[in-house]
Amino acid sequence: MGADFVQFSLTPMLIGTLAALACALPGNFLLLRRQALIGDAISHVVLPGIVVAFLITGTVAAWPMMLGASLAAIVAVLLIETIKRLGRIDAGAAMGVVFTAMFAGGVLLLEQSDTSSVHLDVEHALYGNLESLIWLEAEGWGSLFDWAALSQMPPQVVRLAVVLGVVAGFIFVFWNALKISTFDEGFALSLGIRARLLGFGLVVVTAIAAVAAFDAVGSIIVIAMFICPPAAARLMTDDLGRQVAWSAAFALASAVFGYVFAGYGPLWFGAAGSVSAAGMIATVSGLILATACLFGPKRKRIGAAREA
Repeated sequence: MGADFVQFSLTPMLIGTLAALACALPGNFLLLRRQALIGDAISHVVLPGIVVAFLITGTVAAWPMMLGASLAAIVAVLLIETIKRLGRIDAGAAMGVVFTAMFAGGVLLLEQSDTSSVHLDVEHALYGNLESLIWLEAEGWGSLFDWAALSQMPPQVVRLAVVLGVVAGFIFVFWNALKISTFDEGFALSLGIRARLLGFGLVVVTAIAAVAAFDAVGSIIVIAMFICPPAAARLMTDDLGRQVAWSAAFALASAVFGYVFAGYGPLWFGAAGSVSAAGMIATVSGLILATACLFGPKRKRIGAAREA
């Protein structure tokens, strides 16, 4: 039983957890800055970048794909800022225009391209390939201490672990500056904090997390993790540090329980087979948010204030 778990479930669950944490951590600041849709936008706009990278290189190797996705994310951010300034429209409207247009362009490129020989299609872009990221060389828990076996682990594990380290490091190093500029940009500027540059850095970190997670888990989980765990955490506390901790806990719970329910949930109810891990993880994160909306401490305080 333990050998089967390590071989078939450990790495997909670990990859889903790393992706969820990497997206949820910056999502807290995006939410408080009312920029939560940026994560949604980036997770969509990486698709045309990935397709173009495939058309140029003819391969689905990780680094060309990540380079193409990163360039697409940068183009999207620049387009959003340009539309905001030239059109003088709301940031949300600008993001909506850019990410829907670029995602649609990516879908059209996929449909018109010969991707039959590789695992690259619209379903893969939406749902990812989490279930297929298994560790066939593992022979049990002892493989975690076997370098030869570890070297055969799906590369997404190391890639997402590095990205999570970068995201956590950025937040840790710039914690005070991020905290001040998020709640009072004017005060931050008076202290000499380069708030706009810091905000751009946050967007870049968000793009890195979205691009790294996109290949493994698809856009559904990326979107859900940027928004649901931070939003649920916001309903649990008014303290930023505790909010980040809560969001990490909710992201972890969503990934683990979502993957378990996807594989075994249908069997528990008498159905055959399993369901999409990406869809179930996003569903669990939504249920956690709904629960926080109904029973979270902050939600209760708001309700009591209204009744008074």
